[in-house]
Amino acid sequence: MFTDIYIPTEAELVAMSERLGIEIEICDGLQDYGRMLDYQRELFAANVAAKREGREVAERLIMLEHSPVVTLGRHAKESNVLVSEALLRQRGVGLYHIERGGDVTYHGPGQLVVYPLIDLEKHGLGVKAYVDLLEESVIRTIARFGIKGERVEGASGVWIGRSTPAERKICALGVKCSRHVTMHGLALNVNTDLEGFRLINPCGFMEKGVTSMAAECGAPLDFAAVRNVLAEELLRLLNRTGSPAPL
Repeated sequence: MFTDIYIPTEAELVAMSERLGIEIEICDGLQDYGRMLDYQRELFAANVAAKREGREVAERLIMLEHSPVVTLGRHAKESNVLVSEALLRQRGVGLYHIERGGDVTYHGPGQLVVYPLIDLEKHGLGVKAYVDLLEESVIRTIARFGIKGERVEGASGVWIGRSTPAERKICALGVKCSRHVTMHGLALNVNTDLEGFRLINPCGFMEKGVTSMAAECGAPLDFAAVRNVLAEELLRLLNRTGSPAPL
């Protein structure tokens, strides 16, 4: 499937990222959410301190899959988690209240999570333009696999079947920004088991569905291929902001 799509190698991505001064960190295997949250916070705090002191920010893209977990953003409603915390634990699903924007979402195997820790000021971006850039990177990525993604007014993320009864979300976004430095990011459903979303009202929406690239294509996709394409699209879009470097 999709044998005509060019998939950049990890070596090519590293070369692209080095020209932009952004490190790519690809984590193999399922990552514990709590451990990665602590890691993100540590990097974020160091970057905020660097901005405060006029030093260069250590920019990084972290790409991974999480073990099953439900996360609630700053403005999330507890009622959008449809089962008790005890039942979540019984099913092996973590629960975290975190500092990103947005409501509630689910992470699990087969979902590509990307945490960009970047300096928006360096790239000439405001928060809204940054969110638009993240959405655009996903729209371009899934288009390369034959899926039409769109934006929906008043709802962040990337959607399929906009303005139809079958409108459904394929990618969730939630970010935190301080002193123009970012953490958290996006979650693209690649081969995700969508049953996990039955535990919640995804992003606080009761009437909208969720989907995955595998569901839209009718078969599982090569996860690493999707990951590498998304990394390429993100780097290309970031290269068009701030001071361009040849890619």
